[in-house]
Amino acid sequence: MRNRTALTSLPIILVTLTTSPSAQGDDPADVAPGYDIPLIDLAGQSDRQVVVDREQGQYLGHPTTVLLEDGQTMIIVYPKGHGRGPIVMKRSEDGGRSWSDRLPVPENWATSQETPTIHRVIDSEGTKRLILFSGLYPIRMAVSEDDGQNWTPLEPIGDFGGIVAMSSVERLNDGSYMALFHDDGRFLRGDGERKSFQVFKTLSTDGGLTWSEPEVIAEHPTAHLCEPGLIRSPDGSQIAVLLRENSRTMNSFLILSDDEGATWSEPRELPGALTGDRHVGKYAPDGRLFISFRDTTRESPTQGDWVGWVGTYDDLVEGRQGQYRVRLMKNYRAADCAYPGVEILPDGTFVTTTYGHWSEGEAPYIVSVRFSLDELDAMND
Repeated sequence: MRNRTALTSLPIILVTLTTSPSAQGDDPADVAPGYDIPLIDLAGQSDRQVVVDREQGQYLGHPTTVLLEDGQTMIIVYPKGHGRGPIVMKRSEDGGRSWSDRLPVPENWATSQETPTIHRVIDSEGTKRLILFSGLYPIRMAVSEDDGQNWTPLEPIGDFGGIVAMSSVERLNDGSYMALFHDDGRFLRGDGERKSFQVFKTLSTDGGLTWSEPEVIAEHPTAHLCEPGLIRSPDGSQIAVLLRENSRTMNSFLILSDDEGATWSEPRELPGALTGDRHVGKYAPDGRLFISFRDTTRESPTQGDWVGWVGTYDDLVEGRQGQYRVRLMKNYRAADCAYPGVEILPDGTFVTTTYGHWSEGEAPYIVSVRFSLDELDAMND
C-alpha cells in the first residue's frame, strides 16, 4: 500500500597532505561567523512537503537516500532512534512523491549502532550493487544485487570502526571506490578512548565487497573535523570535501584533492554561508550546486534549522559566499535535524529528505521537500 501525506504543520596510514595552488584560490576565504547573501524561506510551503514516515512517540532520524538508474526509484534508510536503532527501509517508485510501507530487512539490522548510509556501486564486470553501512566498532555492511529487493545481513568490513560510516562514497578514475568517514578515537579500534578527530578514507577495488585499512586524510590541531561530504568538480578533475566542525568555535572546513584522493590540501575554513553539519550536494542541470545541511552557522537567523546553499563549484573552492541560502524547514528542537538525502531527478527537481522536529512537542520524523533552482531563482528576484 502506498501513502502520500502532506505536512500540515510547520594500523593507520597517514596520507600525505599537500597544498596546491588550485586548493587555495586567488583570495583567502571569508571566515566571518555569519553571511550576508539572500535567504529564501520554504518552511511554510507545505505543498512542497511529503511525509515519508511518522510514528507517534517514536524518534525517527538520520536518513540517507539513493536514486536508481531509472531516475524515479528511490530507497531510503534511517534508524528508529538517534543514530543508534533498528534500520528502517522504504521505497518510492515515483521520484519521492509517495513511499511504500516499511519493508522487510534482515533481522540483524535491528542491531545497528549508528546512522545507516546507502550507496550505489558498480564493479569492473558491470555488476550493480547497493551497499549499506552501519558504523561504530566495527563498521558493518550489507549488500543487495537486485536493486534493494533482497539484502545480506550486516557483516564487519574489517577490524576498524568509525562514526557515520560511510558519509561519502565516490568512484575513482581507475574504477575503484573511495569511502570517507570520521572517528574521534573511541571506535577506530574499539578501545573507547576519546582522542582527536580524524577523517579517514578506505578503498574498494572489487565493487564495494571488501575495503582496505583506513588512512587519515584530514585532521586539525584545534578544529574537530568530521562528517565528510564529497563533491567532484564539474570537469571531474578535482575532489572537494566539506567537513563539519564539531567544537562549534569555527566555521566548517574544506579539503581538496587533485589526484583522486592520494594527497589532500590542508583544511581551511569555509565562509559562514557554508557552515553546517552533514553536507550533501548535487549539481542542477545548469551546473550550479545545491548543498543541504544542518545550519550551525554561528550568526544566522536559521540556526538549528534544515537549510541549503546555492552557488557554483568555483564559489566553493575560492571561498566565496555563493548565490543564496534556503531554509527548507524550521526545526523546533535545538539543532536536532538534517542528515539529508539529496537527489536530482531527470527533470531538474531536487528531492531533499531528512528528519527533524517539524512539529512542536512531537518526536522527529522524516519529510521530503521538492523544488527546482528555477523556482528558487524566481523567489530570489
